[in-house]
Amino acid sequence: MELIDSHCHLDPMRYGDDLPPVLDRARAAGVVGMVVVGTRAADSEAAAALAGREPGLAAAAGIHPNDVAEAEPAEWDRVVRLAGSGRVAAVGETGLDWYRDFAPRDLQREAFDRHIRLAQSLRLPLIVHTRESIRDTLDMLREATARGPLQAVLHSFTGTPAEAEEAVALGCLLGFAGMVTFRSAAALRAVAAAVPAERLLIETDSPFLSPEPLRGRRNEPAHVVHTAACLALARGESVERLAANTTANARRVFFRR
Repeated sequence: MELIDSHCHLDPMRYGDDLPPVLDRARAAGVVGMVVVGTRAADSEAAAALAGREPGLAAAAGIHPNDVAEAEPAEWDRVVRLAGSGRVAAVGETGLDWYRDFAPRDLQREAFDRHIRLAQSLRLPLIVHTRESIRDTLDMLREATARGPLQAVLHSFTGTPAEAEEAVALGCLLGFAGMVTFRSAAALRAVAAAVPAERLLIETDSPFLSPEPLRGRRNEPAHVVHTAACLALARGESVERLAANTTANARRVFFRR
């Protein structure tokens, strides 16, 4: 059984010297691929360097919506250069976060639009963060798809059935992280159960969002096995089938080069 963690953060600041064992544990658990996602220029560059030397890894370059107020114009230029270098498989993490007030909403919208247009111009997938902002996020993605093709991934999806259906209609893939395993997340499991198999991804968002039964510990890609098992049960299918489908989807989106 092969699994792909479609969204993780493996920068040295969070793992340090423990990163090699983290990768070893992931591979021992059957995780054959990991998408290492940047949130600033520096960790995007680190992700690209890691993906360049470690098999089965892909990188994404972007500036997180919570950080756009701190990013200087030169930092965006670094992201643009990296995205166009052929060393990354996606643009992001980008999006809108109305839960926190770390950056003004107009500035977040402007940055999200820049990321969208960059992904479209390079024909790269777009990794989207949306927190308490799904309506505005979907509206901006709808406007973008009217301009031209866009492959968006809504990572760590927590929306309603109607929002999931709208996102799928826009061509998005939906990634589910450790939150779907929480005892209180029955409604989210029902949403995940209805997502078409070809639009489903699994992720850890490491080092955050550790799944049951590991809540409270630092998350890592090996733990995606718990999310896979939970989603398979919710969908009424074998974990082998869910793994095969989500792995095929992740390969199609992030490992096509």
